[in-house]
Amino acid sequence: MTDNSENDRSENDWKPQTTLVHSGVQRSHFGETSEAIYLTQGFVYDSAEAAEARFKGEEPGFVYSRYANPTVDMFERRMCALEGAEEARAMASGMAAVTAALLCSVKAGDHVVAGRALFGSCRWVVETLMPRYGIEATLVDGSKIEEWKAAIRPNTKLFFLESPTNPTLEVADIAAVANLANEIGGRLVVDNVFATPLLQKPLELGAHVVVYSATKHIDGQGRCLGGVVLSDKEWVDEHLQDFFRHTGPSLSPFNAWTLLKGLETLPLRVRQQTESAGRIADFLAEHGKIARVIYPGRPDHPQADIVARQMTGGSTLVCLEVAGGKSSAFAFQNALRTIKLSNNLGDAKSLITHPATTTHKNLTDEARAELGIGDGTLRLSVGIEHGDDLIADIERALAAA
Repeated sequence: MTDNSENDRSENDWKPQTTLVHSGVQRSHFGETSEAIYLTQGFVYDSAEAAEARFKGEEPGFVYSRYANPTVDMFERRMCALEGAEEARAMASGMAAVTAALLCSVKAGDHVVAGRALFGSCRWVVETLMPRYGIEATLVDGSKIEEWKAAIRPNTKLFFLESPTNPTLEVADIAAVANLANEIGGRLVVDNVFATPLLQKPLELGAHVVVYSATKHIDGQGRCLGGVVLSDKEWVDEHLQDFFRHTGPSLSPFNAWTLLKGLETLPLRVRQQTESAGRIADFLAEHGKIARVIYPGRPDHPQADIVARQMTGGSTLVCLEVAGGKSSAFAFQNALRTIKLSNNLGDAKSLITHPATTTHKNLTDEARAELGIGDGTLRLSVGIEHGDDLIADIERALAAA
Protein backbone atom coordinates (compact mmCIF):
# COMPACT_ATOMS: atom_id res chain seq x y z
CA MET A 1 0.00 0.00 0.00
CA THR A 2 1.35 3.43 -0.97
CA ASP A 3 1.78 6.02 1.78
CA ASN A 4 0.32 9.30 0.51
CA SER A 5 0.79 11.20 3.78
CA GLU A 6 3.41 13.46 2.20
CA ASN A 7 0.76 14.73 -0.20
CA ASP A 8 -1.28 16.05 2.71
CA ARG A 9 1.26 18.85 3.18
CA SER A 10 0.75 21.66 0.63
CA GLU A 11 3.40 23.97 -0.77
CA ASN A 12 2.08 26.71 1.50
CA ASP A 13 3.14 24.61 4.49
CA TRP A 14 6.70 24.00 3.30
CA LYS A 15 9.65 25.26 5.29
CA PRO A 16 12.04 27.61 3.42
CA GLN A 17 14.55 24.81 2.84
CA THR A 18 11.93 22.81 0.92
CA THR A 19 10.48 25.82 -0.86
CA LEU A 20 13.88 26.78 -2.22
CA VAL A 21 14.40 23.36 -3.78
CA HIS A 22 10.97 22.62 -5.22
CA SER A 23 8.78 25.73 -5.54
CA GLY A 24 7.91 27.19 -8.93
CA VAL A 25 9.30 24.32 -11.05
CA GLN A 26 7.81 23.96 -14.54
CA ARG A 27 8.96 20.72 -16.16
CA SER A 28 8.80 20.07 -19.87
CA HIS A 29 7.52 16.81 -21.33
CA PHE A 30 11.07 15.45 -20.94
CA GLY A 31 10.66 15.38 -17.16
CA GLU A 32 14.07 16.91 -16.39
CA THR A 33 15.28 16.92 -12.77
CA SER A 34 17.03 20.28 -12.88
CA GLU A 35 15.15 23.31 -14.13
CA ALA A 36 15.50 23.83 -17.88
CA ILE A 37 17.24 26.86 -19.36
CA TYR A 38 15.02 28.34 -22.06
CA LEU A 39 17.56 30.30 -24.09
CA THR A 40 15.13 31.81 -26.55
CA GLN A 41 14.17 35.32 -27.56
CA GLY A 42 10.69 34.56 -28.82
CA PHE A 43 8.03 31.88 -29.02
CA VAL A 44 6.06 30.14 -31.79
CA TYR A 45 2.24 30.17 -32.00
CA ASP A 46 -0.03 27.47 -33.37
CA SER A 47 -2.01 30.01 -35.38
CA ALA A 48 -2.45 33.71 -36.06
CA GLU A 49 -5.52 33.60 -33.84
CA ALA A 50 -3.46 32.10 -31.00
CA ALA A 51 -0.86 34.86 -31.35
CA GLU A 52 -3.57 37.51 -31.22
CA ALA A 53 -5.16 35.93 -28.15
CA ARG A 54 -1.84 35.70 -26.35
CA PHE A 55 -0.98 39.35 -27.02
CA LYS A 56 -4.43 40.35 -25.80
CA GLY A 57 -3.84 38.38 -22.61
CA GLU A 58 -6.77 36.12 -23.38
CA GLU A 59 -4.56 33.03 -23.64
CA PRO A 60 -1.75 32.17 -21.21
CA GLY A 61 1.76 31.80 -22.52
CA PHE A 62 4.96 33.62 -23.37
CA VAL A 63 5.44 36.08 -26.22
CA TYR A 64 8.93 37.57 -25.84
CA SER A 65 11.73 36.93 -23.35
CA ARG A 66 12.12 40.63 -22.58
CA TYR A 67 8.62 40.45 -21.06
CA ALA A 68 8.72 36.97 -19.56
CA ASN A 69 10.56 33.69 -19.98
CA PRO A 70 9.89 30.20 -18.54
CA THR A 71 13.21 29.97 -16.66
CA VAL A 72 12.91 33.53 -15.35
CA ASP A 73 9.32 32.80 -14.38
CA MET A 74 10.46 29.85 -12.27
CA PHE A 75 12.91 32.10 -10.41
CA GLU A 76 10.21 34.72 -9.83
CA ARG A 77 7.76 32.10 -8.53
CA ARG A 78 10.33 30.67 -6.16
CA MET A 79 11.21 34.11 -4.81
CA CYS A 80 7.50 34.87 -4.27
CA ALA A 81 7.07 31.63 -2.34
CA LEU A 82 10.06 32.48 -0.13
CA GLU A 83 9.18 36.14 0.41
CA GLY A 84 5.42 35.71 0.77
CA ALA A 85 4.75 38.03 -2.18
CA GLU A 86 2.04 37.79 -4.82
CA GLU A 87 4.17 38.89 -7.76
CA ALA A 88 7.81 39.45 -8.70
CA ARG A 89 9.78 40.77 -11.64
CA ALA A 90 13.37 39.59 -12.03
CA MET A 91 15.88 42.03 -13.46
CA ALA A 92 19.39 42.16 -14.83
CA SER A 93 21.00 43.55 -11.66
CA GLY A 94 20.22 44.78 -8.18
CA MET A 95 20.44 48.39 -9.31
CA ALA A 96 18.03 47.70 -12.17
CA ALA A 97 15.61 46.38 -9.56
CA VAL A 98 16.05 49.38 -7.25
CA THR A 99 15.73 51.91 -10.07
CA ALA A 100 12.62 50.25 -11.48
CA ALA A 101 10.94 49.97 -8.08
CA LEU A 102 11.53 53.66 -7.36
CA LEU A 103 10.93 55.29 -10.73
CA CYS A 104 7.78 53.34 -11.56
CA SER A 105 6.22 54.57 -8.31
CA VAL A 106 6.56 58.32 -8.77
CA LYS A 107 6.22 61.13 -11.30
CA ALA A 108 7.33 64.75 -11.67
CA GLY A 109 6.11 66.78 -8.72
CA ASP A 110 6.21 63.90 -6.25
CA HIS A 111 8.43 63.73 -3.18
CA VAL A 112 10.51 60.79 -1.90
CA VAL A 113 11.89 60.31 1.61
CA ALA A 114 14.84 57.92 1.91
CA GLY A 115 17.18 56.76 4.63
CA ARG A 116 20.51 58.49 4.10
CA ALA A 117 22.49 55.30 4.72
CA LEU A 118 22.23 53.87 1.21
CA PHE A 119 24.56 52.05 -1.13
CA GLY A 120 26.35 54.64 -3.28
CA SER A 121 24.43 53.90 -6.49
CA CYS A 122 21.09 53.88 -4.65
CA ARG A 123 21.89 57.26 -3.15
CA TRP A 124 22.79 58.58 -6.62
CA VAL A 125 19.39 57.50 -7.96
CA VAL A 126 17.62 59.30 -5.11
CA GLU A 127 19.81 62.40 -4.88
CA THR A 128 20.83 62.96 -8.50
CA LEU A 129 18.70 61.05 -11.00
CA MET A 130 15.23 61.60 -9.57
CA PRO A 131 15.55 65.40 -9.28
CA ARG A 132 16.46 65.53 -12.99
CA TYR A 133 12.91 64.35 -13.66
CA GLY A 134 11.25 66.74 -11.24
CA ILE A 135 11.02 64.33 -8.31
CA GLU A 136 12.04 65.88 -4.99
CA ALA A 137 13.99 63.86 -2.44
CA THR A 138 14.83 64.21 1.24
CA LEU A 139 17.39 62.07 3.08
CA VAL A 140 16.89 61.30 6.76
CA ASP A 141 18.54 59.34 9.54
CA GLY A 142 16.72 56.09 8.91
CA SER A 143 17.04 54.94 12.53
CA LYS A 144 15.05 57.93 13.83
CA ILE A 145 11.32 57.69 13.16
CA GLU A 146 10.87 61.35 14.10
CA GLU A 147 13.00 62.36 11.11
CA TRP A 148 10.80 60.30 8.78
CA LYS A 149 7.75 62.07 10.20
CA ALA A 150 9.30 65.52 9.91
CA ALA A 151 10.28 64.97 6.28
CA ILE A 152 6.74 64.24 5.08
CA ARG A 153 5.26 66.80 2.68
CA PRO A 154 1.84 67.00 1.02
CA ASN A 155 3.39 65.51 -2.15
CA THR A 156 5.29 62.67 -0.43
CA LYS A 157 4.51 59.41 -2.23
CA LEU A 158 7.37 57.06 -1.48
CA PHE A 159 9.67 55.95 1.34
CA PHE A 160 12.87 54.01 0.66
CA LEU A 161 15.32 52.38 3.05
CA GLU A 162 17.96 49.71 3.47
CA SER A 163 17.96 47.71 6.68
CA PRO A 164 20.51 46.68 7.79
CA THR A 165 22.40 49.38 5.93
CA ASN A 166 25.55 49.25 3.85
CA PRO A 167 28.13 49.24 5.40
CA THR A 168 27.42 50.21 9.02
CA LEU A 169 24.54 47.75 9.60
CA GLU A 170 22.18 50.39 10.95
CA VAL A 171 18.66 49.02 11.41
CA ALA A 172 15.44 50.92 10.71
CA ASP A 173 12.05 50.20 12.25
CA ILE A 174 10.34 48.87 9.11
CA ALA A 175 6.91 48.53 10.70
CA ALA A 176 6.97 52.13 11.99
CA VAL A 177 8.02 53.58 8.62
CA ALA A 178 5.41 51.43 6.85
CA ASN A 179 2.73 52.83 9.15
CA LEU A 180 3.76 56.37 8.21
CA ALA A 181 3.50 55.46 4.54
CA ASN A 182 0.03 54.03 5.08
CA GLU A 183 -1.09 57.19 6.88
CA ILE A 184 -0.36 59.32 3.81
CA GLY A 185 -1.36 56.75 1.19
CA GLY A 186 2.26 56.22 0.14
CA ARG A 187 4.45 53.15 -0.24
CA LEU A 188 7.54 51.84 1.48
CA VAL A 189 10.25 50.16 -0.60
CA VAL A 190 12.78 48.12 1.39
CA ASP A 191 16.17 46.95 0.14
CA ASN A 192 16.50 43.70 2.10
CA VAL A 193 19.85 42.51 0.72
CA PHE A 194 21.83 42.49 3.96
CA ALA A 195 19.19 40.57 5.92
CA THR A 196 18.27 38.12 3.15
CA PRO A 197 14.67 36.84 2.98
CA LEU A 198 15.61 34.23 5.58
CA LEU A 199 16.46 36.65 8.42
CA GLN A 200 13.90 39.41 7.77
CA LYS A 201 10.48 39.59 6.06
CA PRO A 202 9.72 43.23 5.17
CA LEU A 203 6.31 42.47 3.66
CA GLU A 204 5.21 40.82 6.90
CA LEU A 205 6.36 43.95 8.73
CA GLY A 206 4.17 46.15 6.53
CA ALA A 207 6.49 47.16 3.68
CA HIS A 208 4.82 47.39 0.29
CA VAL A 209 7.73 46.54 -2.01
CA VAL A 210 10.94 44.54 -1.44
CA VAL A 211 14.01 44.64 -3.66
CA TYR A 212 17.10 42.43 -3.82
CA SER A 213 20.39 42.38 -5.56
CA ALA A 214 20.28 38.66 -6.34
CA THR A 215 23.97 39.04 -7.20
CA LYS A 216 24.66 38.80 -3.49
CA HIS A 217 23.41 35.97 -1.24
CA ILE A 218 20.89 34.55 -3.70
CA ASP A 219 23.56 33.62 -6.21
CA GLY A 220 26.05 33.56 -3.36
CA GLN A 221 28.93 32.18 -5.35
CA GLY A 222 30.24 35.12 -7.36
CA ARG A 223 28.89 33.90 -10.70
CA CYS A 224 26.33 36.30 -12.12
CA LEU A 225 24.31 39.49 -11.75
CA GLY A 226 20.62 39.68 -11.01
CA GLY A 227 17.91 41.56 -9.16
CA VAL A 228 14.27 41.12 -8.20
CA VAL A 229 11.33 43.30 -7.14
CA LEU A 230 8.49 41.75 -5.12
CA SER A 231 5.11 43.14 -4.13
CA ASP A 232 1.37 42.56 -4.43
CA LYS A 233 -0.19 41.83 -7.82
CA GLU A 234 -2.12 45.11 -7.99
CA TRP A 235 1.02 47.25 -7.60
CA VAL A 236 3.01 45.17 -10.08
CA ASP A 237 0.20 45.33 -12.66
CA GLU A 238 -0.51 49.04 -12.22
CA HIS A 239 2.97 50.45 -11.67
CA LEU A 240 5.85 48.09 -12.38
CA GLN A 241 4.71 46.01 -15.35
CA ASP A 242 4.65 48.71 -18.04
CA PHE A 243 7.90 50.24 -16.79
CA PHE A 244 9.54 46.82 -16.88
CA ARG A 245 8.07 45.87 -20.26
CA HIS A 246 9.08 49.04 -22.07
CA THR A 247 12.46 49.89 -20.50
CA GLY A 248 13.89 46.36 -20.76
CA PRO A 249 15.84 45.60 -17.55
CA SER A 250 14.98 41.90 -17.92
CA LEU A 251 17.07 39.08 -16.48
CA SER A 252 18.71 36.62 -18.86
CA PRO A 253 17.41 33.01 -18.73
CA PHE A 254 20.89 31.69 -18.02
CA ASN A 255 21.33 34.01 -15.02
CA ALA A 256 17.84 33.05 -13.82
CA TRP A 257 18.84 29.38 -13.91
CA THR A 258 22.06 30.16 -12.01
CA LEU A 259 20.05 32.02 -9.37
CA LEU A 260 17.61 29.10 -9.07
CA LYS A 261 20.57 26.86 -8.29
CA GLY A 262 21.79 29.42 -5.74
CA LEU A 263 18.43 29.46 -3.99
CA GLU A 264 18.65 25.72 -3.37
CA THR A 265 21.60 26.19 -1.00
CA LEU A 266 20.69 29.63 0.39
CA PRO A 267 19.54 28.39 3.84
CA LEU A 268 22.66 26.28 4.29
CA ARG A 269 24.97 29.12 3.34
CA VAL A 270 23.22 31.85 5.34
CA ARG A 271 23.11 29.67 8.46
CA GLN A 272 26.85 29.00 8.29
CA GLN A 273 27.70 32.60 7.39
CA THR A 274 25.58 34.05 10.18
CA GLU A 275 26.98 31.68 12.79
CA SER A 276 30.56 32.53 11.82
CA ALA A 277 29.80 36.26 11.58
CA GLY A 278 28.51 36.28 15.15
CA ARG A 279 31.63 34.50 16.39
CA ILE A 280 33.89 36.90 14.49
CA ALA A 281 32.02 39.94 15.81
CA ASP A 282 32.47 38.72 19.39
CA PHE A 283 36.17 38.06 18.79
CA LEU A 284 36.75 41.51 17.26
CA ALA A 285 34.87 43.28 20.04
CA GLU A 286 37.50 42.05 22.53
CA HIS A 287 40.54 42.86 20.38
CA GLY A 288 42.69 45.84 21.30
CA LYS A 289 43.33 46.93 17.69
CA ILE A 290 39.61 47.21 16.89
CA ALA A 291 38.02 50.52 17.83
CA ARG A 292 34.41 49.56 17.08
CA VAL A 293 32.30 46.57 16.00
CA ILE A 294 28.73 46.78 14.73
CA TYR A 295 26.78 43.54 14.39
CA PRO A 296 22.98 43.13 14.56
CA GLY A 297 23.24 39.99 16.67
CA ARG A 298 25.08 41.70 19.55
CA PRO A 299 23.37 43.40 22.52
CA ASP A 300 25.52 46.52 22.01
CA HIS A 301 24.09 47.15 18.52
CA PRO A 302 22.63 50.72 18.43
CA GLN A 303 19.17 49.40 17.48
CA ALA A 304 19.30 46.07 19.35
CA ASP A 305 15.65 46.34 20.41
CA ILE A 306 14.47 46.74 16.80
CA VAL A 307 16.73 43.89 15.67
CA ALA A 308 15.11 41.63 18.26
CA ARG A 309 11.62 42.56 17.00
CA GLN A 310 12.05 42.25 13.26
CA MET A 311 14.99 39.95 12.52
CA THR A 312 15.34 36.23 13.20
CA GLY A 313 19.15 36.29 13.09
CA GLY A 314 22.09 38.65 13.04
CA SER A 315 23.67 39.05 9.62
CA THR A 316 26.29 37.55 7.37
CA LEU A 317 28.17 40.86 7.57
CA VAL A 318 30.23 42.57 10.23
CA CYS A 319 31.21 46.25 10.30
CA LEU A 320 34.47 47.00 12.09
CA GLU A 321 36.66 50.02 12.72
CA VAL A 322 40.39 49.38 12.82
CA ALA A 323 42.27 51.68 15.19
CA GLY A 324 44.79 53.83 13.33
CA GLY A 325 42.69 54.86 10.32
CA LYS A 326 43.32 54.13 6.66
CA SER A 327 46.94 52.99 6.94
CA SER A 328 46.07 50.43 9.62
CA ALA A 329 42.97 49.28 7.74
CA PHE A 330 44.99 48.80 4.55
CA ALA A 331 47.78 46.97 6.40
CA PHE A 332 45.22 44.65 7.98
CA GLN A 333 43.55 43.91 4.65
CA ASN A 334 46.87 43.29 2.93
CA ALA A 335 47.90 40.82 5.64
CA LEU A 336 44.79 38.65 5.22
CA ARG A 337 45.22 35.38 3.35
CA THR A 338 41.98 33.40 3.58
CA ILE A 339 39.70 36.43 3.44
CA LYS A 340 39.84 38.13 0.05
CA LEU A 341 39.68 41.82 -0.83
CA SER A 342 36.62 42.56 -2.95
CA ASN A 343 33.75 45.02 -3.20
CA ASN A 344 31.16 42.22 -3.45
CA LEU A 345 29.29 40.61 -0.54
CA GLY A 346 27.13 37.60 0.24
CA ASP A 347 29.60 35.24 -1.42
CA ALA A 348 30.58 31.74 -0.32
CA LYS A 349 34.07 33.21 0.06
CA SER A 350 34.73 35.70 2.86
CA LEU A 351 35.32 39.17 1.41
CA ILE A 352 36.49 42.43 2.98
CA THR A 353 35.94 45.95 1.69
CA HIS A 354 37.22 49.42 2.58
CA PRO A 355 34.07 51.48 1.83
CA ALA A 356 35.69 54.93 1.98
CA THR A 357 37.91 54.14 -1.01
CA THR A 358 35.58 51.79 -2.93
CA THR A 359 31.80 51.47 -2.61
CA HIS A 360 31.28 54.87 -0.94
CA LYS A 361 34.20 56.81 -2.38
CA ASN A 362 31.96 59.19 -4.34
CA LEU A 363 30.37 60.56 -1.17
CA THR A 364 31.83 63.70 0.34
CA ASP A 365 33.95 63.44 3.48
CA GLU A 366 31.08 65.06 5.36
CA ALA A 367 28.52 62.57 4.04
CA ARG A 368 30.71 59.61 4.97
CA ALA A 369 31.28 61.02 8.45
CA GLU A 370 27.52 61.49 8.82
CA LEU A 371 27.03 57.81 8.00
CA GLY A 372 29.76 56.69 10.39
CA ILE A 373 32.12 55.58 7.63
CA GLY A 374 35.63 56.45 8.76
CA ASP A 375 39.04 55.85 7.23
CA GLY A 376 39.40 52.75 9.40
CA THR A 377 35.94 51.32 8.62
CA LEU A 378 35.84 47.90 6.99
CA ARG A 379 32.92 45.76 5.84
CA LEU A 380 33.46 42.03 6.30
CA SER A 381 31.18 39.69 4.35
CA VAL A 382 31.54 36.30 6.01
CA GLY A 383 31.61 33.22 3.78
CA ILE A 384 31.03 29.53 4.38
CA GLU A 385 34.58 28.71 5.46
CA HIS A 386 35.03 27.29 8.96
CA GLY A 387 34.81 30.01 11.58
CA ASP A 388 38.01 28.86 13.27
CA ASP A 389 39.99 29.40 10.05
CA LEU A 390 38.52 32.86 9.54
CA ILE A 391 39.26 33.96 13.11
CA ALA A 392 42.82 32.62 12.79
CA ASP A 393 43.30 34.63 9.58
CA ILE A 394 41.96 37.79 11.22
CA GLU A 395 44.04 37.32 14.36
CA ARG A 396 47.23 36.79 12.37
CA ALA A 397 46.52 39.78 10.09
CA LEU A 398 45.84 42.08 13.05
CA ALA A 399 49.12 41.02 14.63
CA ALA A 400 50.98 41.61 11.37
CA ALA A 401 49.36 45.00 10.89
